[in-house]
Amino acid sequence: MINTQDFKSIFPTGVKNDAYAKYFVGQSYLNMLTTTGVGIGNVTFEPGCRNNWHIHHKGGQILLVTAGRGYYQEWGQPARELHPGDVVNIPPEVKHWHGAAPDSWFAHLAVEVPAEGASNEWLEAVSDEDYAKLK
Repeated sequence: MINTQDFKSIFPTGVKNDAYAKYFVGQSYLNMLTTTGVGIGNVTFEPGCRNNWHIHHKGGQILLVTAGRGYYQEWGQPARELHPGDVVNIPPEVKHWHGAAPDSWFAHLAVEVPAEGASNEWLEAVSDEDYAKLK
């Protein structure tokens, strides 16, 4: 569990996200809130943690930011800073990444948009050089 006074999340952090660790730089945690109908997971990122570039084929994803400060970036676009209350609609087939700011924990609900044949394609890590450009 998280031991920090500056980070307040409304959902339990969950366990270390070991099943997907190879797709993250840094430590993340996962608490699946539901897997029935629509999958909703509370994903928590330690400072500096981010997932690799990836694509949601067919279904897409919605991020509901619940705590901390983080980023979302689509391929070829500038990164967008995220704060609690922000919503990110990620259409299918869009290459993107999301994760914590270098100096902040970050949490969001990841809502998987159901679609027949939906899948995720994990790609390369966000380079340390590109990540270091963020504030």
